[in-house]
Amino acid sequence: MTEIHTELTRHLKQLHLPTFRECYQSEADLARQESLPHEHYLLELAKRECEERAHKRTVRYMRESKLPLEKSMEVFDRKRLPNKVNTLVDHLVEGSFVDRNENVLAFGNPGSGKTHLLCAIGQELILQGRRILFTPCNLLVQELLIAKRDLKLARVLKRLSKYHALIIDDIGYVQQSREEMEVLFTLLADRYERGTVMLTSNLPFSKWEQIFKDPMTTAAAIDRLVHHSIILELNLPSYRLEQSKKDKGKG
Repeated sequence: MTEIHTELTRHLKQLHLPTFRECYQSEADLARQESLPHEHYLLELAKRECEERAHKRTVRYMRESKLPLEKSMEVFDRKRLPNKVNTLVDHLVEGSFVDRNENVLAFGNPGSGKTHLLCAIGQELILQGRRILFTPCNLLVQELLIAKRDLKLARVLKRLSKYHALIIDDIGYVQQSREEMEVLFTLLADRYERGTVMLTSNLPFSKWEQIFKDPMTTAAAIDRLVHHSIILELNLPSYRLEQSKKDKGKG
């Protein structure tokens, strides 16, 4: 029996089945005790291997997403949201909009919860096995600009295309130059109907010419984003301001 264990362990290692290797003896003992069929024993091992792989994948995806993990759905106060937005959030958490390459555009005042909400949805998508990347708009633009300068823009766009959704935070919050906005438009055009963009902005579309500097580019950017999109209007008072007032009241 020892020889069998040694050989089986070696084969399972070659097949990259660490959970099989770790659990097969205890599962075999249980199967013998309960007179379970061979197929049941094999099924239990396969399930445990898949569960462990899914867990490791989720941990890896969370880490690479750069999402602020404290901004989860569990701590987001959905009672503040209008009923219409809450209904849309239920739809977004389900995740099928990503499979259709639909965009999510969250507008609202500073402190209204836009970033928290999209980050919370992003975490739910990762739990479903999707790859997400969170980035502040100004940092993303700088990365694209450097890539363009170094003639590596195509390579960076290809890397970003591996993510099911890009969460771009605070577009328009920091005023960018025309050259910087050109690379952002290049990214939006590259993902059009090929990958989901989730973004937050304090500026309504009517003021987006401040972002893209040019009426034609502005119209083209809005057209690509809105064509397949879900728009969240978070016209709410600042959550941070409300909390500050409550804290002072307690004092």
